Amino acid sequence: MPSAVTRAAEGFDRRLFTVDEILRMQEAGIISEDENFELVEGEIVPMQAKSHFHELVKSSLTLKLARALPEHLWLGIESSLYLSARTFLEPDLSIYQRGMKLESVKGTDVLLAIEVSASTLAYDRGLKAKIYARYGVQEMWVIDVATRRTHVHRSPANGTWGSMITLEPEDALAFAAIPNFSIRLCDV
Repeated sequence: MPSAVTRAAEGFDRRLFTVDEILRMQEAGIISEDENFELVEGEIVPMQAKSHFHELVKSSLTLKLARALPEHLWLGIESSLYLSARTFLEPDLSIYQRGMKLESVKGTDVLLAIEVSASTLAYDRGLKAKIYARYGVQEMWVIDVATRRTHVHRSPANGTWGSMITLEPEDALAFAAIPNFSIRLCDV
């Protein structure tokens, strides 16, 4: 957790950072490698600690996806996705082609990004969903841990999602690129 966090006063300029600057600050020890944050359009956004139920849902999805994953795909677990010079996000889970260096994975290479939301639902469904669509992530799931509902975003075009549906906990979550994968969150 960062040592100090502030909310900027409206109307005042803020300094924006690049991914390269953040990486250099980590190398120099200015930012600790164990700090949990994302860089959103140049701004450092601290992320909260994970709850038991967040980890339970994420672990269940991880195990099911890993068992069903075809050889040509890779499962990223809290991997940093460098979407632009000023933006990197860390979805709980992501799927992209095997053999790609993480640093070269672009938004359009991400077949699925999964956000498991315990305390960040509005952020994940709002700003984060817009950013994923803007950079062409092919599909995004936002799982509300409290209700076990999944908000499925598909078909990004021109920075917006072409399709958004909500699945109930009893509904099967499936992903076309992984034919042997299916999970019902009511069973988790």
